[in-house]
Amino acid sequence: MRIILLGPPGAGKGTQAEKLVKKYKIPHISTGDIFRAALQEGTELGLRAKEYMDQGELVPDDLVVDIVKERLEQEDAQNGYLLDGFPRTLAQAEALDESLRASGTPLTGVINISVDPQELLERLTGRRVCRGCGATYHIKFNPPTVRSVCDKCGGELYQREDDTVETVKQRLEVYRQQTAPLIEYYGRKGILFTVDGSQEIDEVFRAITTILDRQQ
Repeated sequence: MRIILLGPPGAGKGTQAEKLVKKYKIPHISTGDIFRAALQEGTELGLRAKEYMDQGELVPDDLVVDIVKERLEQEDAQNGYLLDGFPRTLAQAEALDESLRASGTPLTGVINISVDPQELLERLTGRRVCRGCGATYHIKFNPPTVRSVCDKCGGELYQREDDTVETVKQRLEVYRQQTAPLIEYYGRKGILFTVDGSQEIDEVFRAITTILDRQQ
């Protein structure tokens, strides 16, 4: 089971990834985790990536692909994996396909979790965090008993800067620009499956697994 999971911020991608890797017994591979591990272990590719990162530059596509390929060759990924946060660009997607073609291990499917932008805005801007213990709430989906007061420690709840309307809109627009070419690319290949992420968590999960089980 080799899966790519696409979805904008607030679509519930993290929740679904957690459930999918448990069901299919495959590793959840995110580029952030790969980079941290490569840097921590001091691998050759990790050190090369660090040079770019230290200068505040984006790591080139070919180097990102090489680091991901190195991770996919590890033992725990031999029976499949869930890729999250990769590929981010068309060049990365094409390079990944070339690598998978060479190894005879094509993707099972690309799952795109779609949610209406207005609903995403509501989900993301409604988050509140406790200054005292860091507990998280949502003013609509998981409100505290007393407004702006943490149930756990009585601390003040606040809205993080990256959860404001302006910031969230910008994040969603960047995602749309980056992901639109990938949706078109995998759609042409016939392996893109879009799931309605506005449903209940278990319903979204059921829709995804029904698709994936048919692809095996």
